[in-house]
Amino acid sequence: MIIKKYIVNNMNEAMSRIRYELGKDAVIISQRKIRKPGIRGIFSSKIIEVTAAIDNKDDFGEDMKNSIDAIKQVMKFKDPSENNFKQLTKDKDKADEKAEKDLLREMQEMKKIMTSIVNKEEHEEKSQVEITLEENDINNNIIEVILDKVNIIDDNMEEYDKVKKIIKEEIQISDTKMQGTVVLVGPTGVGKTTTIAKLAGRLSLIEKKKVGLITIDTYRIGAVEQLSTYADIMNIPFKVIISPKEMEEAINSMEECDVVLIDTTGRSSKNKMQIAELNSFIQKAETDNIHLVISCTTKDKDINSIIEGYKSLDFNNVIITKLDETTTYGSILNILHNTKKPLSFVTTGQNVPDDIKKMTCEEITNLVLGEDFIC
Repeated sequence: MIIKKYIVNNMNEAMSRIRYELGKDAVIISQRKIRKPGIRGIFSSKIIEVTAAIDNKDDFGEDMKNSIDAIKQVMKFKDPSENNFKQLTKDKDKADEKAEKDLLREMQEMKKIMTSIVNKEEHEEKSQVEITLEENDINNNIIEVILDKVNIIDDNMEEYDKVKKIIKEEIQISDTKMQGTVVLVGPTGVGKTTTIAKLAGRLSLIEKKKVGLITIDTYRIGAVEQLSTYADIMNIPFKVIISPKEMEEAINSMEECDVVLIDTTGRSSKNKMQIAELNSFIQKAETDNIHLVISCTTKDKDINSIIEGYKSLDFNNVIITKLDETTTYGSILNILHNTKKPLSFVTTGQNVPDDIKKMTCEEITNLVLGEDFIC
């Protein structure tokens, strides 16, 4: 790994130098404000010390070569008892060996038959509606809730129509207006930066609003460069901040904007210290328009972990991304059921700003039940 320190006047200068010297895959390890050395530094403005790093592929190759050599040395070693074991194996009674193999094979065949019978019985006990819900990856606890409600609805509706009605009632669509300061939070890899670029494009190019962009995600050089490029293309103001106290100043500098979109660093929902650090930035933004971004491809168990980890940020809307990367959409219902928050947007591809949209309860229900899909 190559690690370098840079003394710069601002983060834009740091980004340029790091990209030029280490490349766009470099990662910022730390940044802090310092004063220039000497007596003059006491009276001058602070400068920034940025530490960046990038993996050295040659070192990795050397480590891999050493590991392979070590494995080859181990493989040359032979256990002294190896010859004795072979001799004992040869001496073993062949008839007993054949009998054991035959018995093992019969037991395995019986196991397959019994498993098939049990699975068939369980499948026959389930209604077609329950099977449909399971096939679309809806959480088992939510399925139980739905089926319980089906049993208490007293009307002449078909069971499937009852299920559709119940699912629609579970789904809330956000009526929050995209104005003022809007913050996007969520774990790494869900597509926050691309989503915020899509929102900026939708608001500025289609809705003709004045939009500003702020990012606190200085840990990924590529993310900052990506947003900066989009901001240039859309001709909208863009700021990079590295501390909570810079948040208010950055927002005030965009007071002429109808909407200020803030991109945040992806944090692990399990790391309470990182979530608390993120919260210190959000509090300075002084907004309640906070959207939790979750991917539609997130595993069911991880959904609850993410929601639990981010609840301290008081998000009040949900954006679900990457609908184009799955063939079942039960996770949408799982996310909305567990957050108890309304859905503001979904994303359906990589195109900026086209692949982001609002959806109706009817459209979401059809996706969840497998009646529709995203191309």
